[in-house]
Amino acid sequence: MNLDRYTTLRVGLDDGVARIILDNPPVNVLSGTLIRELHDALATLRDDGLVRVIVFSSAHPEFFIAHVDIHILDEMDELREIAGRNPDANLFQGVGELLRHQPQVTIVKLAGKARAGGAEFVAAADMTFAARETAGIGQSEVLMGIVPGGGGTQYLRERVGRNRALELLLTGDLVDAETAAAYGWINRAVPAAELDAFVDGVAQKIAGLSPELIAAAKRLVPPADLTDGLRAEDDAWAELVRGELPARLMTEALKHGVQTPAGERDLESVMRDIAATIGKAVLDLR
Repeated sequence: MNLDRYTTLRVGLDDGVARIILDNPPVNVLSGTLIRELHDALATLRDDGLVRVIVFSSAHPEFFIAHVDIHILDEMDELREIAGRNPDANLFQGVGELLRHQPQVTIVKLAGKARAGGAEFVAAADMTFAARETAGIGQSEVLMGIVPGGGGTQYLRERVGRNRALELLLTGDLVDAETAAAYGWINRAVPAAELDAFVDGVAQKIAGLSPELIAAAKRLVPPADLTDGLRAEDDAWAELVRGELPARLMTEALKHGVQTPAGERDLESVMRDIAATIGKAVLDLR
């Protein structure tokens, strides 16, 4: 098994635990390459009976996955083959569905921020433990003039309930780890200094179980069938993303430093300022 061939992932194996470090500088956007390599790594690990747990973390202390790469819409033709692997999900939903149906237990160690596609990744994993002082999570697509297209609407409703899902979807706010835990978006918030040891402890306890026991637990607590909801989400996302406003918002976002560390640290304020400027320009033309 060759797990050293990736450019955006670092993969290590140790006593039944696969550790995947996401490393796609400068801010770990969910790019076409990262999507391809996640598909490949998860498929490779799926058939490894010695791996019981997969732990995901980030090489960047501030960002787990910033969001889907704004430039990825230019790569859709090249990514068609990957998208076609799952007829019940689009390209972005396919990442989450792989995670949700992986035979191993999937755990996210969240030290920094996860927005949009990153938040969907977090919600799709079996478990997430986050640093109390530094982690943040936000379903922020509305700030780009679209709805989530990677399963976020369905995963959020499953995790936090309809009322909180609507709050998070329609405000686009970044919430801290304690709020995310209280809502049920993640398992729990842990002091940042203790996060590594805590996640290692959980992973090692699970990896010490027999594969039959782990398989039985995952079979008895299966992921919900979200097929209809995912299709409806894809339809809504596809209609909105073709509109004029999202294109303008994304273009201005790149001009204002989005997808760089400086622009991503307070993405919500950056995007709200851009939206206000665009809205004023529209009014001035009337």
